[in-house]
Amino acid sequence: MGSILARIKIRGRHNLPKTGPFVVACNHFSDYDPVFFSYAIRKPISYIAASDQEIEWVFAWAPYIYGWIPVDRRNISPSTIKSALSVLKKKQILGIFPDGGVSYNLLNEPKNGAVFLSTLGNAPIVPMSIYGAERAWEGVFKGIRSRVCINIGKPFGPYQLSKDRQKKKDQLKVIGNEMMCKIASLLPENRQGPYKGNPSIKTNQKRNKIIPDHHLYFKPQEE
Repeated sequence: MGSILARIKIRGRHNLPKTGPFVVACNHFSDYDPVFFSYAIRKPISYIAASDQEIEWVFAWAPYIYGWIPVDRRNISPSTIKSALSVLKKKQILGIFPDGGVSYNLLNEPKNGAVFLSTLGNAPIVPMSIYGAERAWEGVFKGIRSRVCINIGKPFGPYQLSKDRQKKKDQLKVIGNEMMCKIASLLPENRQGPYKGNPSIKTNQKRNKIIPDHHLYFKPQEE
């Protein structure tokens, strides 16, 4: 469906592990991101999604097709953890938008879920970015296939967390910040939010060999 809605450019698909388990952590600028998320990965994915997230009526079928694990934004329940770990134990893929909701054009600070589940499930995290999707559905009604850019970075982790509560809390914050910087490195500078200017962004861009497009006037292609 993604290719029907938009003209898509994907870079870095070779960074995806050949087999699971792994966690894909992505920015969330649009309600339509899961469509393009799935198009890029091209393997079955179970998504962690806010239980109170409103879904456009035309995409009401999506949670049942893609796999949906509901989560309370304020707190991860034992049932959510159990469902997510079940996915990883089956060597499957877990998709997470770590900023906890649609942030509309700018990256936000993360919730702890992506890092926490990655460590519990002993699964690496693959950073990914999607931008341009926020115009896709509107473009359809105008007879225009919008341009969407998807960048996939190299996997990192998993890490071991301390058993000490405070140390664990500090680790989650540090690793979460690292994760968001890796996602930011896959986004144009004007979309990086609080991570703009972080020196690790250029380091990650060199490592990934991906410099994000600052405009979306490209010829659709895949690498």
